[in-house]
Amino acid sequence: MFLRPLADRMRPQSFDEIAGQAHLFSKNGLLRRMVESGRITNMIFYGPPGTGKTTAADIIAKNSDMTLYRLNATTASLSDIKDITGQTNTAIGSGGILLYLDEIQYFNRKQQQSLLEYIEDGRITLITSTTENPYFYIYPAIISRSAVFEFKPVTPQDCVPVLERALGILNEENRTVKTSDTDALLYIAKLCGGDVRRSVGLLENIWYASDGVIDKALTDAFVPEIMKGTGAFASDGDDHFDLLSALQKSIRGSDPDASVFYLAKLLTAGELLSVCRRLQVIASEDIGAAYPLAAAITRACCESAVDLGLPEARIPLVNATVMLATSPKSVTALSAYDAAEADIREGKGKMIPAHLRDAHYSGAAALGRGVEYLYPHAFDNDWAAQQYLPDDIRDKRYYEYGANKNEQTAKAYWDRIKNK
Repeated sequence: MFLRPLADRMRPQSFDEIAGQAHLFSKNGLLRRMVESGRITNMIFYGPPGTGKTTAADIIAKNSDMTLYRLNATTASLSDIKDITGQTNTAIGSGGILLYLDEIQYFNRKQQQSLLEYIEDGRITLITSTTENPYFYIYPAIISRSAVFEFKPVTPQDCVPVLERALGILNEENRTVKTSDTDALLYIAKLCGGDVRRSVGLLENIWYASDGVIDKALTDAFVPEIMKGTGAFASDGDDHFDLLSALQKSIRGSDPDASVFYLAKLLTAGELLSVCRRLQVIASEDIGAAYPLAAAITRACCESAVDLGLPEARIPLVNATVMLATSPKSVTALSAYDAAEADIREGKGKMIPAHLRDAHYSGAAALGRGVEYLYPHAFDNDWAAQQYLPDDIRDKRYYEYGANKNEQTAKAYWDRIKNK
């Protein structure tokens, strides 16, 4: 007979035993108050692994009179859904069916849609969990019919009581008296980044490796080997996008310290390619015309980083990050594009001026194509005054020079050339 993992054996049986998530499960927590008042509706739980999503679903199921079914979207199929929906018109489903669907992000659109009819009329109450941002991965019609609850990473301080209870269970089961100081437990909790299940698993491994006392020295000695290659600081799902967003906003805000911090957090999680893509976007979106060379420098740093791989990739990437964060900023070019695109979507500027149209075919001149075109290089300063925009927007200004040195230098040059 196999032994269930300790984290599963000590899974909370009530809201009071859930670590963290006070905004949901404290005496005044919204979700707890809903459930205890008898309100069990379609729910979406999202947040990092090991934060209590499955546990909460189990507790809610025990507080309902409905028939409970469980599916995991990583292994379930459309036929599994049909088997459950087929029970809605039987005696088994007469009191309502509560379906707990774990990892719904692995269901495709068709599989998710197959549930709509049943959650719409109440024959099935859906509780689903996901580590991904539901607004990216869950069919909008399901979101609109559900209450969405975010589970946050459990703080190390909130995790320590769980680890103390785990230590007691291990001692009781094995008839031992091994001890641990709070600093060691806090260290374990910090290493696991708010994942209670992982913290318990790590403690269990260290417990078996200890001679009787679990302290900081022991954890320092054993943890690197135990967690080697496990992606202890892995960033995925919503956290992945949040970190990339924080990186870009810190660079945009010209804060090199925050920019380097978020870069380090992403690279520690192995996010090399996503960082390279985002830095190249930033170079053109946020620095833009204020320092056009930033795009070329960033591109070179990213190519170097990919060739080097981690951990050496951090060297060119941190140089690119600091350069971008401390560079002047401008969105004038991007703003010009957005304004032009808006006019195009409104149907403006459809008729290109005749003198700008292609004239490289016989009969073009008879149609007036290119006849009045002025070749700029034939004029002083390689510029000639002529109309370029279509007639209906001929006086429209899309690009406005930024206040930075580079764009003001360009403005001064063209003001002089154009005799303005």
